[in-house]
Amino acid sequence: MHPKVVALGGGHGLAATLSALREITPEITAIVTVADNGGSSGRLRDEFSILPPGDLRMALAALCSQDEWGRSWARIMQHRFTSEGPLNGHAMGNLLLAALWDRDEDPVIGLDRVGSLLKVIGRVLPMSSMPLDIEGTFSRDGVERIVRGQAQVAAAEGKLLSLRILPADPPALAQSCAAIRSADWITMGPGSWFSSVLPHLLVPEQLKSLIETPARRILILNLDATADSDAGEYAGYTAEEHCQLFAQYAPTLRIDFVMVDASVVENLGNLKATVGAMGGELVIAKLRSAPGSVHHDVKKLALTFGNIMANSLIG
Repeated sequence: MHPKVVALGGGHGLAATLSALREITPEITAIVTVADNGGSSGRLRDEFSILPPGDLRMALAALCSQDEWGRSWARIMQHRFTSEGPLNGHAMGNLLLAALWDRDEDPVIGLDRVGSLLKVIGRVLPMSSMPLDIEGTFSRDGVERIVRGQAQVAAAEGKLLSLRILPADPPALAQSCAAIRSADWITMGPGSWFSSVLPHLLVPEQLKSLIETPARRILILNLDATADSDAGEYAGYTAEEHCQLFAQYAPTLRIDFVMVDASVVENLGNLKATVGAMGGELVIAKLRSAPGSVHHDVKKLALTFGNIMANSLIG
């Protein structure tokens, strides 16, 4: 029997996880952040007061069927218009989701309809039934400032002091919480830690489901989580500090496994101790798609997921 897996995240990191998981099981539910305020998603969100569709579109494309129908529709969904007019920068899939939501006013119905069109493996659901905003307080050179917006938080410089979701107590999606509670495995990450991973811990009812589910939980760390990294939002954060940040926002959430690429392990003892404090086991593997790349290799991810799940069954 195939394991039931729920994958939490957003953006390219979640897409990589989903592409790997589909090699293991067809029983996949993606739960996606809904706080994007940049680019095509931000423009559609402002114009139609809908969920930002971009990360949801990417998850759907990652789970499309591997026949010619699914692959061709995935390419269509990802197609981005280039023009001198108002369509410039919009992804076709974003427009399709916006049209369905504008007509039905139910985000889940629209997502399921596109899922049927693409013949997706599994299901894609939003983290909340309403669009959210992310706000963070950062400190740099002794000066604190508040940054609002997913795009702005992801690009903010300085040390994160606190992270919030606005509104502060958003409604979780019932279908998402039900999927979490009935899952065999939960994956979280990789991806933008502040805007794609930690926000899943800031929806109270969803966090409650994550804590209470009998599923085993896997946290996947990023490939730029090193103290000397200048790339992305994590410059200055070690792998263990990523784990500590995660635990800060969900201190009672047990993590069973933490997956990390060998290249970002700076102090093995510290990292093992931090993962152990979260209740988990450290899994070190070669996950990078190429030397120096910040992207995970889908086949390597799939192999590591499969080994973890198979060894857990044996154990």
